[in-house]
Amino acid sequence: MHARKRVCIVGAGASGSSAAYALSRHPDEFEVTVFDKEAVAGGMATSIDIDAAKYGASYINDGVQGCSPAFANTIRMFKELGFAATEVGMQISFGKGEDFWSNVFPSSLTQQFQDDIKKFGRVLRIIKAFEIMFTFIPVRIMLRLFRFSRDFGDKMVYPLVALFFGTGNQTPYIASTILERVFMDPSMRLFEFNDKSLLASIPTMLGFPKLHDVYQTWKTRITEAGNVTFKLGHEVHGVVQRKAANKGGVIVEYKDPNGELHQESFDEIILACDADSALKLLGKTATWKEKKVLGSVKYLYDVTITHNDLGYMQKHYETEYKPSLHADSQQDPDSADFAQKNFRPLYYTLQYPQDKSRIEMSFDLTHYQPQFRGEKPAGPVDSSKGASNSAQDPSLAKAGEEARKGAAPDGTAEPPLDRHVFQTIFLDRDGSQDLWTWDEIKPEHRIYEKWWKQQSHRWQHYAKVVPWMMFINGKNHTHFAGAWSVLNMHELAVTSGFAAAYRLGAKYPFQGDEECQRLFVLYLALSHGVRMVKFLSIAVSSAADNLVQASR
Repeated sequence: MHARKRVCIVGAGASGSSAAYALSRHPDEFEVTVFDKEAVAGGMATSIDIDAAKYGASYINDGVQGCSPAFANTIRMFKELGFAATEVGMQISFGKGEDFWSNVFPSSLTQQFQDDIKKFGRVLRIIKAFEIMFTFIPVRIMLRLFRFSRDFGDKMVYPLVALFFGTGNQTPYIASTILERVFMDPSMRLFEFNDKSLLASIPTMLGFPKLHDVYQTWKTRITEAGNVTFKLGHEVHGVVQRKAANKGGVIVEYKDPNGELHQESFDEIILACDADSALKLLGKTATWKEKKVLGSVKYLYDVTITHNDLGYMQKHYETEYKPSLHADSQQDPDSADFAQKNFRPLYYTLQYPQDKSRIEMSFDLTHYQPQFRGEKPAGPVDSSKGASNSAQDPSLAKAGEEARKGAAPDGTAEPPLDRHVFQTIFLDRDGSQDLWTWDEIKPEHRIYEKWWKQQSHRWQHYAKVVPWMMFINGKNHTHFAGAWSVLNMHELAVTSGFAAAYRLGAKYPFQGDEECQRLFVLYLALSHGVRMVKFLSIAVSSAADNLVQASR
């Protein structure tokens, strides 16, 4: 019997947990240790406790809210663990007053930009047909190139992309291909284009189950295989060397919870952390290629304030339906009646008056997250079928019942608007803090404050990082995993972890599921320069479909 391959994974977030899960399915082949400086797994996918009697639920997911139904790997992983996401209508409320627009009903702004909106549809098809070229053209240049009005970019395009891809105030500088994929990519599409209103409908989004419980269950499932050890609360300080096993292997230095330093040897390492942390850990062992690629990832610092300040929200956003906002309320009474009864925004944006290319984003967590309407932490999953876990206990859904005095359009009890929990994100500390309005959120309404670091999706990321990942992955006994390698999305984080494990010899966990495999095959080719021969026909078919759509 041959010795098991010793694998070190740095990071227990979505990518690290995915890699560990795939490797755990081969207990005779791999011996795995997962390090994370935090005491719990999950990375950015965290949950925090709130006052159930006051807000109508006992917790919120504060880092990751939900996903598109196209995120097949994430959804399938939830199912494997006994969790399910909850469907919710993705309503937006962008701007205020005369600058307001939404995908729920027409506004004067959408009528004002009719010509730009029609042109936008044609340009999306052009970008898709010449995708490689537009990878190097930022959105602001593309808008000028096709002679769109400046206000159309500031008030409609930038907020839309910024919100759903987390590009924030860097949106004018992102690659135009990112914009196209919001509408056209089958694995990432969030919207259906409409040549009159920009967005054709209210898309279905999925609100996540309690992510703390998801990751605890995931960790338990992984460790049950017997070949994976989690060392949470252990911070990796550096990689001492990266050599073949007969020359000492990959030596990692880490600090335990008591502050004592240790060294451990492995055969392979997966750096499932952000790019600049990976580069710092590699230290003197980093190659010039790794320094060039990882060093080209630009990071920005944002702060999220979770609060209950309805006055702040009403000052800066349109939180409720008003007939004056509806462009055709008298000519189209059915539309007005629907909006009156069903306007429930999840997402808000505002443009700062001093610079309308810079924005602020907010979420209504009460509308978005299902626990505020009495859903159990596991989500709408049937505990009699498939995996079971403690989060499926129906009694957990009762937390906060006494505060649910309002009602959703379908009659489901939920907290009234003045009890809603909101989350406002102030973007790009170094470039925009002088514009922030965060001091207007009253201290007595603040629930939680958290700083985040995320990579910029500027066009340089797709010129200097994404196409070069394949040249550093798998070299020097090292693989990299994380959504930063392509785009900041939970689905890509999960897929990147599976890909790193696959490169080490683990099977793709969802083999045979074409919806899941589609993105996995594409990611494997893009970031690792490797293809899955068995699924080549799927990739070819997908590429052919894309060409057909582009020619229409």
